[in-house]
Amino acid sequence: MSAFSRKSILFVIITVMVSACLPVKTPTTTTNTNTTSNKVNFAKGFPEGLEDISKGNYSSGNVKLSGGEWYFEDAMIGGTTSDTRNGEKAIRIREKGFVRMNYDLTGVREIKMAYGAYKADGDSEWELYISRDSGANWTKLGNRFQTDGSKLSFMHITVNEPNKARFEIRKVSGGSSRLNIDDISIITSATMPTTSTAKATREDNLAMGNPSNATFKDENNYLMMKPQYVVSYSRARSSANWVSWHLSTAWKGDIERTDNFKADDALPSGWYKVQNSDYVGSGFDRGHLCPSDDRDRTIADNEATFLLTNIIPQAPNNNRGAWAELEAYCRKVAEAGNELYIVAGVYGKAGIGTNGGKSFTLDNGKMVVPESIWKVIVILPNGTDDVNRINEQTRIIAVNMPNKQTMKDTKWGEYRLSVDDLEKITGYDFLSNVPTAIQKTLESRMDDGPTLKVSATRP
Repeated sequence: MSAFSRKSILFVIITVMVSACLPVKTPTTTTNTNTTSNKVNFAKGFPEGLEDISKGNYSSGNVKLSGGEWYFEDAMIGGTTSDTRNGEKAIRIREKGFVRMNYDLTGVREIKMAYGAYKADGDSEWELYISRDSGANWTKLGNRFQTDGSKLSFMHITVNEPNKARFEIRKVSGGSSRLNIDDISIITSATMPTTSTAKATREDNLAMGNPSNATFKDENNYLMMKPQYVVSYSRARSSANWVSWHLSTAWKGDIERTDNFKADDALPSGWYKVQNSDYVGSGFDRGHLCPSDDRDRTIADNEATFLLTNIIPQAPNNNRGAWAELEAYCRKVAEAGNELYIVAGVYGKAGIGTNGGKSFTLDNGKMVVPESIWKVIVILPNGTDDVNRINEQTRIIAVNMPNKQTMKDTKWGEYRLSVDDLEKITGYDFLSNVPTAIQKTLESRMDDGPTLKVSATRP
């Protein structure tokens, strides 16, 4: 058996394992759960294992790959023991280099590839871009990807572009640290699902953007990728800054609430891990950011919501009142044929619980009590290519609620504000993946839509 045949079999096995274990897209491993019956095929020349491709230097130029011609800028084909690869060869990119298709494909549904850091170097980040006009203009697809040392990570992103498109892999950080790309797969389909017939699917929990540019290296803006949601965690606060997730009926089921609050062992060694006992007698609820009821299709999904990195000290009248009503409203919107992209987080210090007076911290200063709790919600009818479906009429809800017992008998609609105003409060950049002109329009206005009535297309 040839090296390429062995490699192809290995890649298929890895892809199946990843898809089976992670039924949701993340920046490092993204899984499509669209179960339409459309016939799916690999584009001509894919999967591209690079075993028969040669380019031994970083000079700019065109390179003939199996599916067609690509342009390499500060990029080459590497095959040394320091190249992180699955087989004999991989693309190696340095500085702000990129590799770009010089040809179009029609009906691209999905893209997969492996990536990692060149073994002698530090980590770097890269992005995937799409051009729908034969290379005249380029738009970023999905989120930024970051290497995790010299081990191979695997990405899988749903594209669902019915017309012609070409793609570019662009290294965007890390300076002289080199990036390896391997095993590129592009999947096409003769027919594409449309919004009017689209079924609910599980989508990228960070599709609208990373509000604080959280990374794996910033201990107070620490990125934690989970299949169920994404977290920006603060070591100083011992709590999340924010949690981002996607909601549709594809996430919903009838699993009973597990109620298994527990420390998150995914936190780095040496960090304080909040314990269930830290809340005893505090006067605050263990409040969810990503709600338990948004993740009840499987036991694993529901248990993930009880990790204490997803939990904050929340005044009971906030948690059980207006906040809970907004959570329930979101699920009703999803049941009506919509999907939602939600990010919720905390601001400031000093909440007021049932013990009276302001509480700045819990557990002898280890955990900060937030002053307010906020949420941003994007609502779309079920469909595909969600970022590109957002327009000036898309409904965006933003709220900022005080973390106080005085919230009793108030309604969530009373706490609405514009996204622009919430950005001024938090310092975050919401909807950063949405085109700038549309983003500007949406973020400037405060939602005035219904707070009880739910419809399928304009909740």
